[in-house]
Amino acid sequence: MKKILLFILIIYSFCLASASAEDQSQKRLIKQSRLKLATTTSTENTGLLDTLLPAFTAKTGIVVDVIAVGTGKAITLGENGDVDVIMVHARSMEDSFVAEGYGVNRRDLMHNDFVILGPVSDPAGIKRTNNAAEALRMISTDKSDFISRGDNSGTNVKEIELWEAAGITPTGSWYKEAGQGMGAVITMTNDLQGYTLSDRGTYLSMQDKIDLVVLGEGDPILFNPYGVIAVNPATHDFINYDGAMRLISFVTSIEGQSIIKIFQKNGEQLFYPDAIK
Repeated sequence: MKKILLFILIIYSFCLASASAEDQSQKRLIKQSRLKLATTTSTENTGLLDTLLPAFTAKTGIVVDVIAVGTGKAITLGENGDVDVIMVHARSMEDSFVAEGYGVNRRDLMHNDFVILGPVSDPAGIKRTNNAAEALRMISTDKSDFISRGDNSGTNVKEIELWEAAGITPTGSWYKEAGQGMGAVITMTNDLQGYTLSDRGTYLSMQDKIDLVVLGEGDPILFNPYGVIAVNPATHDFINYDGAMRLISFVTSIEGQSIIKIFQKNGEQLFYPDAIK
């Protein structure tokens, strides 16, 4: 009787081990076939990802789940191991992310520029200057409504840099921190007929839906580069590093860069590829 019970126990243990191994294998397959990308609201608002990512999936079979947030939040998701790869636009924060060991294999991806949007009437008169910091100083002096992302996004980081260059700490009822993505902030700015800082791509994608116009542009400080970075698999157990590197390889390849180059809205190019010179 004892031998029979021992045999049954051995068979049961073997079945449990096999089921566990099969479950782990299934989890690995699921992990390898899906990829989590944290990226800026600008890449989603413009529609670029709707063109770029399906081409990647068709080529690799890997489905990309997108989390569109500000750059600061995207980087935090990477630090926490909640995503496999990030696509962001705040170089100082990107460099820190890599230097602190959270990210690896950063690659230049593309660029556009920031612009200052405002009403056609331009009550602060910023159209008269080509200096972005001076334009914000003029808005502050006039107390015209300025709507800030206020979300530690790449755009918000650039805006803060401009206020510092102007020697101003913006306060008062005219300065409104939305804590929203770029599309929502542009809509809010349009409703208030105020001013805001935007990446050019998101503005162009919404241009036919709003009354705002570009009143500040061309200052070199407004250059807006994007980078793509794999989350370091050494920091977390469940990072799909292979998938992340396949995505990075694709978006920086001739095919991926060509998709970025030809992507347009209303006949305007929204992003300029940087990975292939």
